[in-house]
Amino acid sequence: MSAARETGAPAIAATVASALAGATHRLAAAGVEDPRREATVLLGHVLGLDRAALFGHPARALAPREAAAFEAVIARRRAREPSAYITGAREFWSLAFRVTRATLIPRPDSETLVEAALEAVAEREAPVEILDLGTGSGCLLAALLAELPRARGLGVDIDPRAVAVAAGNARRLGLGARARFAVGDWGAALAGRFDLVICNPPYVPAGEIAGLAPEVAAFEPRRALAAGDDGLAAYRRLAPEIARLLAPWGAAVVELGAGRSAAVAGIFANARLAVVARRHDLARIERCLVLRHDSVTKKIPEVEKKSLETGPALAK
Repeated sequence: MSAARETGAPAIAATVASALAGATHRLAAAGVEDPRREATVLLGHVLGLDRAALFGHPARALAPREAAAFEAVIARRRAREPSAYITGAREFWSLAFRVTRATLIPRPDSETLVEAALEAVAEREAPVEILDLGTGSGCLLAALLAELPRARGLGVDIDPRAVAVAAGNARRLGLGARARFAVGDWGAALAGRFDLVICNPPYVPAGEIAGLAPEVAAFEPRRALAAGDDGLAAYRRLAPEIARLLAPWGAAVVELGAGRSAAVAGIFANARLAVVARRHDLARIERCLVLRHDSVTKKIPEVEKKSLETGPALAK
């Protein structure tokens, strides 16, 4: 039975206003957060209109094919498929990214990493070499390249489908000449040194995945979420690799799960990487650590006043 025929659910009608009202009712009944916004995003996607155009023309009639297409996407969203996967797009750092089921959906919380990374670069015009481990959609690397005009970057992901998405995003944003992407198992196959390493690794204990929101648990790539029994497996793997690949005066920025700061800092300390800054997201959750080689942490005041030194060329 279609969503339109379910008992108590008003049919999606033939105008923008009535379509939004009916879809909002159904999404709310399915437990979708902020159903009005979600309905607006999806109707805009179907009609190719932005929010202003939708609300500026509430009496606009939907053609039968438009109504049918909206019916289909509302059914998908009621099944808790994320809107970003339905539309194939998500904004991050005011940039438009294509996303697929092979990539995590970029979240505002992760913009904290971009802010922290930019603070670690004293000179925006410096020719910084960036490494993005577990690049996914490429949103972190692209955001940094957009802010650092002379920087170059390498994004690595174990999933070839994610690498293809990230490379396509870089091209569409006009960053393709300064971004390279490779399939790899973290940094295992890389050589050389990077001035800035950024990473949003999996950090959810495997046993907690089922308890996440359906949009995450059922649709986002499990490999990018689950990190062993304690949620720390990826950090244990990453710490020595980041230590090896980070330039002597470089900085690494690593995302955290809530309440994991002390444990993650200890793992990196064992690889002789010291925490020099901590950043909180808008919800006041400690969201990322900024790390440097412990051999230079006593010189942090001087380090912060100079640009990151340029490391060797990206690994061939």
